[in-house]
Amino acid sequence: MFTITQLAEQLGQQLLKQNAFVSTAESCTGGGIAEAITRVAGSSAWFEVGFVTYSNRQKMRVLQVAEADLQRDGAVSQSVVEGMARGAQQLSGAQYTVAVSGVAGPGGGSVEKPVGTVCLAWAHGMQVQSACWHFAGDRQSVRQQSVQAALAGLLCVMEGRAANDWQQCLKKHLPNQ
Repeated sequence: MFTITQLAEQLGQQLLKQNAFVSTAESCTGGGIAEAITRVAGSSAWFEVGFVTYSNRQKMRVLQVAEADLQRDGAVSQSVVEGMARGAQQLSGAQYTVAVSGVAGPGGGSVEKPVGTVCLAWAHGMQVQSACWHFAGDRQSVRQQSVQAALAGLLCVMEGRAANDWQQCLKKHLPNQ
């Protein structure tokens, strides 16, 4: 398993090779993905912009997430993070985008979506892939695992993984999931 910093460094190297940029759309991580990326020296050469849309209102207003998706599936859902990723991609023009929404805790969970439920989406061109996990631990741990999964997923998408192989790629970086 790679550290968050190692994943961000690998991401930067791959983006530089492709002369590409990445953008982020974050909720439960509160800018943590963007922070991890900008911790890497020289990230201005490959990081475009980060959006922190914590409220549903801002997810709709800024990222153009469909109100119907929020009402039907809730903020922590694949449909919403896919909408967040598409919105950030349209606004930024970045070739790659990652989006995250989750229940970091300690409160806010439900039977259907307990604390630790996190959904992520990765967009590249017209393709968007998404997945949801349940991360164990306290609020900080859930947020850190979310950042790690976001970065690992970007690397997998950049490798052009097919859906079934892509899941194996994520497991390489996140062996406990």
